[in-house]
Amino acid sequence: MRLLLLSTLAWGVLGDMTTTMQVTSQQGQALLGSFCFDLKADILGWELDVTFSKPVKDVSQYDGDVISPSSASCFTQLQMVNKPPDGVHYTGEHLCVKMMVQRCGAAVITATGVLRDLTHAQQTVPAVSTFAGAQATKYNYVEVLMKSMMFYEAQRSGKLPADNRIPWRGDSALGDKGDNGEDLTGGWYDAGGNTKFNFPMAFSTTFLTWGLIRYKDAYEKTGQLEKMYECIKWPLDYFIKCHTQPDELYVQTGDGAYEHSTWTSPERMNQNRPTFKIDADNHGSDIAMEVAAAMAAGSIAFKQKDPAYSSTLLTHAKQLYTYAMAHQGKYSDSVPDVSDFYKSYGFADENSWGAIWMYKATGDNQYLADAEQHHIPGPAWGFSWDEKNGGANILLYEATKKSIYQQDIVATFNAWLPGGTVTYTPNCLAFRLKWGPLRYSANMAYLALVAADEGINTSQYRQWAIGQIHYILGDTGRSFIAGFGNNPPQRLHHRSSSCPLLPAPCSWDMEKYKGPNPQVLYGAMVGGPDPNDKYSDDRDDTIRNEVACDYNAGLQSSVAGLQHLANGNQLPSPLQPVCPQ
Repeated sequence: MRLLLLSTLAWGVLGDMTTTMQVTSQQGQALLGSFCFDLKADILGWELDVTFSKPVKDVSQYDGDVISPSSASCFTQLQMVNKPPDGVHYTGEHLCVKMMVQRCGAAVITATGVLRDLTHAQQTVPAVSTFAGAQATKYNYVEVLMKSMMFYEAQRSGKLPADNRIPWRGDSALGDKGDNGEDLTGGWYDAGGNTKFNFPMAFSTTFLTWGLIRYKDAYEKTGQLEKMYECIKWPLDYFIKCHTQPDELYVQTGDGAYEHSTWTSPERMNQNRPTFKIDADNHGSDIAMEVAAAMAAGSIAFKQKDPAYSSTLLTHAKQLYTYAMAHQGKYSDSVPDVSDFYKSYGFADENSWGAIWMYKATGDNQYLADAEQHHIPGPAWGFSWDEKNGGANILLYEATKKSIYQQDIVATFNAWLPGGTVTYTPNCLAFRLKWGPLRYSANMAYLALVAADEGINTSQYRQWAIGQIHYILGDTGRSFIAGFGNNPPQRLHHRSSSCPLLPAPCSWDMEKYKGPNPQVLYGAMVGGPDPNDKYSDDRDDTIRNEVACDYNAGLQSSVAGLQHLANGNQLPSPLQPVCPQ
């Protein structure tokens, strides 16, 4: 076994800087002075710890916010942090923090100040391994799997576990509650913001779990299986909380518009967070079916590991499926707040998708009949949080081996492969849409890998899938995954990773900062390049540089598929890029 120890971040680049107070005036009881530091690195937040030689009181003028002491009595120790607009300071600046205090006696006072850089967290990335018998691969798939799961850990909301691997994340949104006080803590923040959008969260959970079920050996043989169970259980636990009645499901937590108008980390939020639900009067079969699919897939994944949990998930899935079939409709019609973010454009595809997952979980032929009844014929435009028929067709073919589903799969990839209707960048990325193009290519790569496993154009589809995933991992000379490979993105449109450490504040200054995010959001895949392979590593560019839970789902499951092939020495060799001539 070969271990690869990955990078470690220091706690601040500057380290602690110590200076004495430059006294401007010490007349009467007033002491006025400043602490000045020459910066040899950029900082985004600071704490100043001051020790006075004699007691003082009443800090009445300062360039920061006092965090200690809280009382007005005399003290010798003072702590303050920068004010929200004043956190960003650049290399070469002469930073001076001024203050005035009142002396508690008549003695001459001196003071020492220690400036603590709150920019970076200390983060050691766990070791990953390759193992005996695995085929050598161009990229380290194990590292991608491990780091992608770290990305999902960085997206966690609620009370974090004791073994939290993301030191710059803490407990957050512990007050998330339903209309009747139901506990709605947990789940994942969606993308670069702090709202929990359950539709893409549920799709991401289903997709990740599908990859675990299909390619379990990719996680098991590489030592990542337990972390993968933890990864999917986090949102599944949250969905159980959200399903408060058989015909009631909470579908969003947080005000999307408000939370996108602020720039801060989840730990710093102090606003009321509204919740939104569907029920018998407010229909939403699309999201109910997707959550049912996620729970059905989860029941399969946990069936042997935790039978009781598996049974709980399946009970919720059945109830949600029954609700969805009886209350057809788009959830975004019932929850207008979501329309600017994850508006649903139909619910027919979720009927087939949800039903086939219920069949996989139960073996009940009525679910299979429902899935076939709601099958949408013809080629799929793609596969994403809002379009499921491409995935449903794969699962229908897997279950029935009927030619009608095979024809749809082939027609889909005839459109996606070179010579079809999907355009390609000069460097061979299948470019479906400008917003998150890597997401669509990664999702379709996974479907191609599964179709190939089922004997459909095996060699051609595997080669194409590998080409799409390797484009993301670095075939153009750069990686599109934070903290992985050559020249990865560093300025992700992502609030919490752009913020300094508490107790320093976070504000729009962090979004405008031109340097790299102070915290590395390991494993996060960005939206991707333009149709000409051009990519801007710009935090302000949400099209190219935002990240999202659904972006990573297809990438991670596809890489699990490639690791599965490597485990069995089935990777095509040599790799041939599939690209238009």
